[in-house]
Amino acid sequence: MLLSLTELRVRRILVFILRFQLSNYMKLLLDFFPLILFFAAYKYYGIFIATAVAIAASIIQVMFFWFRKKRFEPTHIITLAVIVIFGGMTLIFRDDTFIKWKPTIVEWIFATIVLGSQLIGRRTAIEFLLGSQIQLPKQIWKNVNLAWGLFFLVVGALNLYVAFFFRLDLDEPTRTDMWVNFKVFGLMGLTLVFTIIQMALIAKHIKIDEK
Repeated sequence: MLLSLTELRVRRILVFILRFQLSNYMKLLLDFFPLILFFAAYKYYGIFIATAVAIAASIIQVMFFWFRKKRFEPTHIITLAVIVIFGGMTLIFRDDTFIKWKPTIVEWIFATIVLGSQLIGRRTAIEFLLGSQIQLPKQIWKNVNLAWGLFFLVVGALNLYVAFFFRLDLDEPTRTDMWVNFKVFGLMGLTLVFTIIQMALIAKHIKIDEK
């Protein structure tokens, strides 16, 4: 039975995601490297040791990427700068308030870059990242870019809510546990779900060979 155009588009999206993920599996492991070590260190040694481990892991991440690619990944540099500053203040002042702000600062920096590209330049930030792999109309690129910018804003605000305002009736260590779990699993899950939704929405706009 011949596949409908919709089914072809969906299959193309799934194949694209699979090929993209497989071709970048080392990069994905490298991206999650500091987060995995942060979570493991927190479970065994607490927030301050975990913060120090995350700083060291982020430095190793940037150095390793440089040795492999001879260039720096912008997202790695942004994350490294923020975690060195806010993680450093966490260790100096022995106050985990600073490290809890770190995801929000990173997300809002990304939001500023993405939304700023909506107004400045010929291509949006998302088109710049994915334009060589997906062909979409200009307006669709702008819509996707706007959606990601707003997503980064919302996720940054959500991190603050979980870190400082959620379940204030609980003791501080328990609330910190909840925040760490949200940082590691919640933010990752939200990003994955949002990515799938975005890919589903743009599926009909991707050019395919109808034969």
